[in-house]
Amino acid sequence: MADLIYTAIASLDGYVSDEDGKWDWSVPDPEVHAFVNDLERPVGTHLYGRRMYEVLVAWETMDDPDPLMRDYAEIWRAAEKIVYSSTLEQVSSARTRIEPRFDPDAVRELKSAAGRDLAIGGPTLAAEAFAAGLVDQVHLLLSPVSVGGGTPALPRGARVDLELVDERRFGNGAVHLAYRVQS
Repeated sequence: MADLIYTAIASLDGYVSDEDGKWDWSVPDPEVHAFVNDLERPVGTHLYGRRMYEVLVAWETMDDPDPLMRDYAEIWRAAEKIVYSSTLEQVSSARTRIEPRFDPDAVRELKSAAGRDLAIGGPTLAAEAFAAGLVDQVHLLLSPVSVGGGTPALPRGARVDLELVDERRFGNGAVHLAYRVQS
């Protein structure tokens, strides 16, 4: 059975965006970007909410001379993508389909049948997956900044027991923490 992996770049105080919806403070430097590319490379299918998809779909046509950017664009294009949205009418990327709502049972079946791990992107959609007990791994890349509020990386009002399985420091002060979700 494949794992469902939630990865988020967050502030040290646990937010993926600040109270104004900005996340420019979290743009990874080359060392962190290369690490993220390696985290994403083995994933076969990405599950996104509409907003996360609309941010990331730029990678579909990205033609950046930077090898790290080109690498991530290739990773994005190679993966299957499912966008959960009741308002999005069409997608603008290959290997992508829209589902009108997040169905935990369908995701369980997808995990069971998948030959490669799945990733879930965006804290709102991830909160639904956490609530359904579907998330197996959590990867947090903590940026060396405290933003004081905004959109939390992890679901509010829910207990999630985690076992630390790996950690890494980066030269820019960011830290990667990898956890296994305890059942």
